[in-house]
Amino acid sequence: MNRAVFLDRDGVINRAIVKDGLPHPPSDVSELVIPDDVPEALTRLRESGFRLVVVSNQPDVARGMQSEGSVTAMNAILKDLLAIDEFRVCFHDDGDDCDCRKPLPGMLLEAAAGAHIDLAASFMVGDRWRDIEAGKRAGCRTIFVDHGYDEQLQSEPDEIVKTLSEAAEWILSH
Repeated sequence: MNRAVFLDRDGVINRAIVKDGLPHPPSDVSELVIPDDVPEALTRLRESGFRLVVVSNQPDVARGMQSEGSVTAMNAILKDLLAIDEFRVCFHDDGDDCDCRKPLPGMLLEAAAGAHIDLAASFMVGDRWRDIEAGKRAGCRTIFVDHGYDEQLQSEPDEIVKTLSEAAEWILSH
């Protein structure tokens, strides 16, 4: 069985655009910014034997505010620049009743089944309550990257950090 680190995209491997205290995805590749610590943190995790899987809600596609092509283009750039094995994206909105939209664990469960991932030996890193809840529901340990957004966690993560580097350090020490 493989171990994985599941990562939210916006706010974890690239900067989220914060409006009115809440994070939003970059609108296109021109707004895509990778924090300086991210490449090394991901490389360290991969070199330690973790499969790196991005699991990202992108409901702005269903809302007509962003194109699927724009999301795919940003993911392609991130995959080219970073040590990421796989992207899983939910383009649905809350009302679509899918099992892939976090806080449901569908994307994590599908990735685990496809790559023989031991969820109990894996981690979910996210910057919103939905990420933490999806990781818990999948049976992973969870790490919350706290950017001070105006929303509350719904359940307690295993660890709270400020950067992906801190998350990687915590993962590698456990």
